[in-house]
Amino acid sequence: MDDQELVDALPGLLGYARALSRDEDAAEDLLSETVARALERRDQFRGDAALATWLHRMMHNLAVDRARRTREFPAGDELIAQRVEKRWRDDRYTVDAAVVADRAMDAEKVRAALVHVPVGYRSALVLHDMFGLSGSEVAERLTIGLPAAKQRIRRGRMMLVSKLAEGHEQLNAELKVPMACWDARRVVEDYLDGELPLGERAAVEAHLARCPTCPPLLAALVPTRDTIAGLQDADTVLPEALLRRLSR
Repeated sequence: MDDQELVDALPGLLGYARALSRDEDAAEDLLSETVARALERRDQFRGDAALATWLHRMMHNLAVDRARRTREFPAGDELIAQRVEKRWRDDRYTVDAAVVADRAMDAEKVRAALVHVPVGYRSALVLHDMFGLSGSEVAERLTIGLPAAKQRIRRGRMMLVSKLAEGHEQLNAELKVPMACWDARRVVEDYLDGELPLGERAAVEAHLARCPTCPPLLAALVPTRDTIAGLQDADTVLPEALLRRLSR
């Protein structure tokens, strides 16, 4: 890794730092710390993976360490994720898709909601939606298995949608539907990514055609994906003050 390769990677790395951090100062600190560590360990970069993969992995680990030190989520990341997933497992649970779509059109509201997603899940979600990485690529960058990466993306999206829907969540009466709602909801990432086998896709679509609760949830997922994808494009030019910090 030469200095120019690192400099070329900085704008994208800053976008990742902003998505992982609570504010601009924290994002710039995370970027500075990542650059310092990358320079300190540059001899360890063998080119076995892309430079972006190496840097994202490093930044992710630093962000996780920071969250643990500061006890960002005192209740525990896993407990928060399990609580939200329990709601989504309830066939009656749904949200007002119009409210979520309206809030999801505001990038600042999406950023504000993202910070309520524990960093391990937030990181997987951002890599998938902002950088367009596949589940296997997310797994490689976070050094986890593919099933774990898909679970983090799914749970991260559930937590994000539930936060955006706050105040507009509801429990509807149960109706007879072709499959259990959770069976459809747990494969929604593969469904949206076009990765479900044809038979499973047809079963999900048959379920969506009759279920009163799942279509609003699916409709709420799509605009959040689109907005996160656009976060990387906003102001990726490195601020002069940050450049001066990095050049010290």
